[in-house]
Amino acid sequence: MGMLCAVSFNRYGRLYYLDPGEFRPQVGDRVLVPTDDGPEVAECVWAAQWVGEDTDGFPRLAGLATDDDLRRDELLRRRKAEAKVAAKRLIREHGLPMKVVAVDHVLATADGGGDRTTVYFTAPHRVDFRSLVRDLGATLHCRVELRQLSARDSARVQGGIGSCGRDLCCATFLTDFEPVTIRMAKDQDLPLNPLRISGACGRLMCCLKYEHPLYQKFQESAPPVGSRVSTPEGDGRVVGHSVPRDAVTVRLDADGSRSMCSRAAVCGSRQAHDQRYNA
Repeated sequence: MGMLCAVSFNRYGRLYYLDPGEFRPQVGDRVLVPTDDGPEVAECVWAAQWVGEDTDGFPRLAGLATDDDLRRDELLRRRKAEAKVAAKRLIREHGLPMKVVAVDHVLATADGGGDRTTVYFTAPHRVDFRSLVRDLGATLHCRVELRQLSARDSARVQGGIGSCGRDLCCATFLTDFEPVTIRMAKDQDLPLNPLRISGACGRLMCCLKYEHPLYQKFQESAPPVGSRVSTPEGDGRVVGHSVPRDAVTVRLDADGSRSMCSRAAVCGSRQAHDQRYNA
């Protein structure tokens, strides 16, 4: 058992959970988060509180942000905005099929490391941007790197609202992209319309993966559609499945009405039953 707090580098952005240590940040406080490039300023969106899990593996809060830290953060944001404007302008001048997605900037460090700007972009194919890098370096007076992002990574960086009305999963809590296939949509009896099962990135929605194991488990034990079964209300034929309810829909032989029965209440296939007991 330990304490955790949640912070975000951007409003409505991904949450990062940290061990507050001896600090007790409140919602809205600016805190320092350890990163590969040194402590960065973030906003506390979930005050430090006790949780019922082991917190040894979580990174530790570096402290509360001072006025100097806030001034440095403001300078960093201004440099990012300037770099983004310059990158878009030079891309137009070079006529490259690129779209700037995000810009990251690292200020000079005490150990002699100079300023470094990283521009993240998307493009329909590989782009020769060597001349663009030279012009960007001369304009920004720092080292410049360009990195091409995939469609999924672009959606993660930019964020947005999904068809469910909530923030994109990849921009909030997903840490890794798991493989998603069209078979998952078929198993869940979803319409195979790309507009209905594609996310903001244009790829299959990551949430198709969430309930797929439940559908697989259901199909392993439930009688298939079209099979004969016995139910508490009489014999009939399976005409549909309702996985969220863990039930099957049966058309009864007696009057042709439909009855929804739990999977546990439906016997195995009538054909298998007859083969076993009437052979």
